[in-house]
Amino acid sequence: MTASMTAFTRKETAFDWGTISWEIRSVNQRFLEPHFRLPENFRELEFTFRDVLRKQLNRGKVECQLRFQSADKATTGLTINGKNTQNLAQALARISQHVPSATQPSTLDILQYPGILSDSSIDADVMKKSIIELFHDAVKDLIQVRIREGSALEQLIHQRLDDIDVIVEQVKTKLPTILAAQKQNLTDKLDAAKVDLDPMRVEQEIVLLAQKADVAEELDRLSTHTQEVRRQLAQKGPIGRRLDFLMQELNREANTLSSKSIVIETTQNAVELKVLIEQMREQIQNIE
Repeated sequence: MTASMTAFTRKETAFDWGTISWEIRSVNQRFLEPHFRLPENFRELEFTFRDVLRKQLNRGKVECQLRFQSADKATTGLTINGKNTQNLAQALARISQHVPSATQPSTLDILQYPGILSDSSIDADVMKKSIIELFHDAVKDLIQVRIREGSALEQLIHQRLDDIDVIVEQVKTKLPTILAAQKQNLTDKLDAAKVDLDPMRVEQEIVLLAQKADVAEELDRLSTHTQEVRRQLAQKGPIGRRLDFLMQELNREANTLSSKSIVIETTQNAVELKVLIEQMREQIQNIE
C-alpha cells in the first residue's frame, strides 16, 4: 500500500469545559521528524504524542499544533499554583539583585505567566485524556489522507512505467533493422572508397560496430527494473527509498542507451525515457 508523506488534517471536539483542536500537516523528509506546538499546560504530553507518531509513521516532517479554548462557564474555579508562584517570585528577586533598575511585573503580568493560574473546576486528567484521544483520531485521519495521496501517486507512476515499457519494446523491435542498416552502410562506404581491405579486418570492424550499438542488455535491464518498481508498489510498509534507488538504476540504463545510440530515433527514445524517469522520481520523493 503506497502512502504519501504529504497530507493535512484537522480535528476539533467541544466539551463542557472547553474546545480542543489538532492540526497536523506532513511533508516529505528522509526520516521521521515531528514538531509540536503545545500550550504550556500540556507540554508534558509531548513524549506521549511522539511515541504515537513513531509507532504509526516512518518518514516525513510532521508538524502538530494543539489549540485549547476554555469554556466561559469553566472559569469560575480559578486557583493560583503556589509552587510555581513561589519559584517565579524567587527568580524575580534574583533578577532585582543583578539588575536593580529592572521593571517589576504587575500582578496581572504574574497571573498571565504560564503555570501560575489554573482552573480548579476542570479535571486535568479528563482534559489530558481527551486531548490524547483526539490526537489518536487526528493521526488516523492523517494516515488515511496519506494513503489516498499515495494511491494517486501510484497511478501516475504506473502510467509512466507503461510508457517506458512501450518505448523499450519499440527499440527492441527496431534494433535488428538498425544493426543491419549500419552494417550495410559500412559495407557500402568501403565499396565506394574502392579500398582493398582484408576481408577479415572488415568483418572485425562490422562485429565491433554491432557490439557497440547492441543495447539489448540495457533494454532487458530496463524491463527488469520496471517490473521491480511495480512489485515494490504492491508491498506493504515504507517503499520510498527503494523506489528512489530503482529510479537511479533506470536512469543509468537510459543514459547508456543514449550513449550507444547510432541513429537519431534511438537517441530520441532515450530522451523520452529519461523524461519519464525524472517525472517518476519527482513523485517518488513524496512517497513514504
